[in-house]
Amino acid sequence: MNLTSVLALPDLGSVADGRQLVREIEHYLATHTPVPVLTLAPAARVCAYGQAPIAWDRGMVRPVPTLLDRLRHRPPTPVPIDTATHLLLVSRYLVAYGWCQNTMWDAQGRRCILGAQLAVLQGGYGTPSTVQRARTLLMEQFTAQDPEVRTVDQWNDAPGRTAAQVHRQLDIAASRAQHLTNGRTAPAG
Repeated sequence: MNLTSVLALPDLGSVADGRQLVREIEHYLATHTPVPVLTLAPAARVCAYGQAPIAWDRGMVRPVPTLLDRLRHRPPTPVPIDTATHLLLVSRYLVAYGWCQNTMWDAQGRRCILGAQLAVLQGGYGTPSTVQRARTLLMEQFTAQDPEVRTVDQWNDAPGRTAAQVHRQLDIAASRAQHLTNGRTAPAG
């Protein structure tokens, strides 16, 4: 009994070695325009052994434009967030893109605290009043530590300031904002 007749396989004698099929595929691919290769933006260094992309807004509901938004060519309605969430997103943004001093952002994409707050706002999270409440909390915190500090930017740009200090202060301010939202007061510090 012939196995080919039992399985009802087509006759493959004409493409026994596959060279004709390869030539046809190559001819087909040559007639099409190449697909552009997508390149990913450089990610923040996560560890000494390599890099991994970090989504600074991971876990958040992203703003989605409605049909009316698309028809009017306007950005979608911002996602409402509280002050604590804004401060945590600022910290996460700085982890993803880096922190800098003496400028709102630099050529590498790093941001100061204000620049990161604007990026979070531009990303569609919160409102200008959310940003203002966060800056007020940060100012209260910084003036409690040093009465000479007049702005968040002055504190950010102080010589010797480190990214770790920035993240620590953002975490403390977020904790205070959460406590104030829940009706409790927390120490400024």
